[in-house]
Amino acid sequence: MESINRRIILARRPSGLPAQADFAEDRAPMPTVGEGEMLVRNRVFAIDAAIRGFLDDRPSYLPPVALGEVVRGMALGEVVESRIKGYAPGDVVRALAGWEEYSLLGADALGLEKCDISDRSQLSLHMGTLGPSGLTAYVGLFAIGMIKPGETVAISAAAGAVGNVAGQIARLMGCRTIAITGSEEKAALCRDLGFDAVVDYKAPGSLDEKLAAAAPQGIDVYFDNVGGEILDAVLPHLAQHGRVVVCGMIANYNNADEQYPIRNLWQLLVKRATMRGFLTYDHPEFLGEAQRRIGAWVAAGELRPLENISQGLHSAPDALIRLMSGRTTGKTVVCL
Repeated sequence: MESINRRIILARRPSGLPAQADFAEDRAPMPTVGEGEMLVRNRVFAIDAAIRGFLDDRPSYLPPVALGEVVRGMALGEVVESRIKGYAPGDVVRALAGWEEYSLLGADALGLEKCDISDRSQLSLHMGTLGPSGLTAYVGLFAIGMIKPGETVAISAAAGAVGNVAGQIARLMGCRTIAITGSEEKAALCRDLGFDAVVDYKAPGSLDEKLAAAAPQGIDVYFDNVGGEILDAVLPHLAQHGRVVVCGMIANYNNADEQYPIRNLWQLLVKRATMRGFLTYDHPEFLGEAQRRIGAWVAAGELRPLENISQGLHSAPDALIRLMSGRTTGKTVVCL
């Protein structure tokens, strides 16, 4: 086995959109496996907007990444050595780890789970549609959104990792689906995925009028991945007893010091609506069901996975930069 572990560390804190100079490649000794630990060779990194939040020195649901430390993110890999009962060399596991070739994980690693993957050529799908992105979409729609057939479901960042899966699941459940996206290319992709209506907020014209035309009876469930101006624009278009599912706030991640002021929050009162944030692993009762159903839909060709794949550890910073600048569609992953 190798004696050096290549890593990507945080060299400086980003100001706004991350830049290559915020990261550095580092070489460290291979970790030694202690009792209650296992060494995992990482194969796929999920490039998620949440990573951007970890890079700021401010409170969040996880501590910030310290300067000089490995950038944190979800990873999928193969166990090389284990001193944890129930995990053996060759097992495929998924957990919150780091941008490094090898990660030392404890039994309490966040999101740790063993993955039963018979086709190793599909590892990347288990970081996207068949993994955290699909689970997040499912939990958001059913645990928080409580969707019902015939309801109107609008989704922001609808061409993104979670948004595209949420839209496809809502369609499979008999809902009318509205994609909110920010380019003609992404709008065309959403139409191809089967969304009933598409709102391109960057195209000429009033966003308010576009939303009114797309949802004349109001929006029953708004699956929000963006926050900011888009959230503010959607609130007046909620139906009575509408539900806002707060999955992400990517509009604010690059500009945490100047948050967009939400002016229409009072619409929650007017519409008797609810607005709730969530983390997927707060709802373990949905995860087994989600994995079974999503796997079956993909196998049947009813749900189409979308991936944006980069190769090599060195490509992780650029993949995050492209994600945070809106230049990706589907699930962005890095394969090693």
